Amino acid sequence: MLIIKDVSKSYNKGAVKAVDGLNLHVRNGEIFGFLGPNGAGKTTTIKMIVGLLNQDSGSITIKGFDNRKQSLEAKKRIGYVPDNPDIYDKLTGLEYLNFMADVYEVPLKERRERIDYYLDIFDLKKAATDIIKSYSHGMKQKIVLTGALVHDPELWILDEPLVGLDPKSAHILKDLMRKHCDKGNSVFFSTHVLEVAERLCDRIGIINRGKLIAIGMVDELKKGENAETLENIFLELTEK
Repeated sequence: MLIIKDVSKSYNKGAVKAVDGLNLHVRNGEIFGFLGPNGAGKTTTIKMIVGLLNQDSGSITIKGFDNRKQSLEAKKRIGYVPDNPDIYDKLTGLEYLNFMADVYEVPLKERRERIDYYLDIFDLKKAATDIIKSYSHGMKQKIVLTGALVHDPELWILDEPLVGLDPKSAHILKDLMRKHCDKGNSVFFSTHVLEVAERLCDRIGIINRGKLIAIGMVDELKKGENAETLENIFLELTEK
């Protein structure tokens, strides 16, 4: 589904190496958790995957499409939710969702069905005609999620998607992620909530100082003396 090969990215004319020779393969049908401390390179990696940043070297392919050489084809297959839901706050929720559906050329029948479905499960139907500026942070997060999924993308790229969500909405999103992957699709998401990653992910990658320092299923990563939990694994690896 997603192949990252020898990808590097530097800032400040090469003085700061944000991502250093990253190699990663997210398989069809799996939820892949991307973990790391602040400043480790998680968001930079995600922005390169979705095309908001260009890598200095290496390649990123999505369903076989190079995200730089075939960017439109690659982006059609991505649903992206950033870590901060900055959106057009002078639109109503419904206007924003229809705008997103227009961008991805979603037919009228399908967009109505999907928009209605997500507004219902996220309890946003009553607020759909209100301007987004009036929304709480959690409501903005849910409308961004709906906009990212309205074209039914194969690969979900979610950067801290649970931040700001109430417990019910967080549970719904985790259930949606699992169902999405059960259909043979994939989810790539970053999170600081290690307990969620441990329970939800099929595999986990840990990045630190721009380098991938561990990858595998949680059970495969439990090798250290104090590695009873993912938190212990995380701390053991990132503090070395």
